[in-house]
Amino acid sequence: MAEQCFCKAKVGGSTPLLGSMMVKNNTRGTLLCENIPVAKTLAEKANGLLGEEKPAWLFFQTRWGIHTFGMKFPIDCLIMDDELKVKVIRENLKSNRFFFWRPGYKNILELPAGTVSGTGTQIGDVLEFI
Repeated sequence: MAEQCFCKAKVGGSTPLLGSMMVKNNTRGTLLCENIPVAKTLAEKANGLLGEEKPAWLFFQTRWGIHTFGMKFPIDCLIMDDELKVKVIRENLKSNRFFFWRPGYKNILELPAGTVSGTGTQIGDVLEFI
């Protein structure tokens, strides 16, 4: 089965880790995204996708939750453990909300609303960043 990429996205202002990264769902054998940026600084993490005009992807690490105050679009979120196994999924998180999870998980992938259902991603799936 040929791999299909669900989206190609890059957020302005964020610094990709090791250049362009792809996210692959190893459990499903699908390529979820190409050119995903990584928020590394506190400012990049705090701003996340705020200020973006259209939905995009972003990966970062935090244990304390996220907010969508000021965001112009809903997002899906995948929360992963240290082995990049999906532990928590939140779909269609609307603007002006908080989202918290068990602090033992720190890997967060924010993505355009509809991505989770569109790719069939489920709790327990293992992702890989290439």
